[in-house]
Amino acid sequence: EVQLVESGGDSVQAGGSLRLSCTFSGISFDDDDMGWYRQAPDNECTLVSSITRDGSIRYADFVKGRFTISQDNAKNTLYLQMNSLQPEDTAVYYCVLGIYYTNYGQCPPSKGFGYWGQGTQVTVSS
Repeated sequence: EVQLVESGGDSVQAGGSLRLSCTFSGISFDDDDMGWYRQAPDNECTLVSSITRDGSIRYADFVKGRFTISQDNAKNTLYLQMNSLQPEDTAVYYCVLGIYYTNYGQCPPSKGFGYWGQGTQVTVSS
């Protein structure tokens, strides 16, 4: 059974930092590209960052220079270090195995678009 469990979401002040973790089982980094999506109320489900099986990394323009994606193969864990957080970063963040490099109307989308965690809430206050 495939399981992805996110943690690390919290409430912080603008300018603060958080590190999200995604620990998974039943899969490995070799299976597919992995990444993080987020969804804020009344917004679409947006790809934040991704890492391919060979380690290539992408970031959405709105997080470049502030967020860093990384992985620990030994711990089966994907991370998202988030610095200089702003109120517009407030969202539920989802860890995903199987990145289709598109945004969705809702997180998670219909079945067949990868494996999704349950999400972790990040709230940034001004």
